[in-house]
Order: sequence, then structure tokens, then C-alpha cells
Amino acid sequence: MTPRRSTPPAGQHPDLTPHPQADADGREPDEEVCRQVLRILALIGDKWSILVIGQLRDRTLRFSELHRAVTGISQRMLTLTLRQLERDGLLTRTVHPSVPPRVDYALTPLGTTLLDSVAGLAEWATTHRQEINHNRRHYDTTHPPRTRP
Repeated sequence: MTPRRSTPPAGQHPDLTPHPQADADGREPDEEVCRQVLRILALIGDKWSILVIGQLRDRTLRFSELHRAVTGISQRMLTLTLRQLERDGLLTRTVHPSVPPRVDYALTPLGTTLLDSVAGLAEWATTHRQEINHNRRHYDTTHPPRTRP
């Protein structure tokens, strides 16, 4: 992969600079598009990201509210997830000047566009969970664990 310019021209966002291997029409090579899509899907496919996006579907939440709502997530993982979602433009972080500081998180219009997809995945998982659990049990009983030599 060809390295990207370290600094874009003035006024141009670094992630929006044309790829050095772009053709005359400005299209990136399929390989680079695939890499970018895989990076985005890795974020969106992360269980914590999906759960955070789902919790923010109806209203703005404070960090502590999100932490209570997303069962099993550590404070550190929630912080990292929120930062990445903010970096990608899927949510906003608003700090209110108070003591202690109040921080609110809300979906952006771009983040809101994910709700139908996330809801569809959740519905599919709910509908097929028993069948998948049955298949897992069947597989586990018919395929004993492999032992190392």
C-alpha cells in the first residue's frame, strides 16, 4: 500500500485527500476501497459500538447512564468506544461547564442512519437465536474438541 501524505493541502480534511493511486476520475483502487470498508465494518461490527449506538437511539445520555445501560462494558472500553464513534462522526460529545463536568453523548445524523441496520441485526439475532443455539449444541456433540499431539 502506498503511504498517504502526512499533511493534506490547507483546508482539506486528511481523510478526504485523494488516494495517491487514484485514477484520472479520482476513483480509488478496489483494494484500497476494500481496506477502508473492512476498517469501518470492524468498528460497526464491534459489539460495544452496536450496543452504544442502540442505547443512544432515543435520547442523549451521560457517560454514567451509558455505562449502566451497556451491561458488561468497562469504563475504559466505553471511553475508547465513544472516542472512536466520535472520531468517525457517529456521535457527538458535549461537555457542559459544571462541577463536576457533565458530558452528554448523542447520535449524529450519520450515526442515526445506522439504526435501521443495527435494529435489523438485533431482530435477526432474536429470531434465530434458538436455532443457532441448537446448531452449536449439535456441532459440539458431533465434533469433539481436538487434542494437540
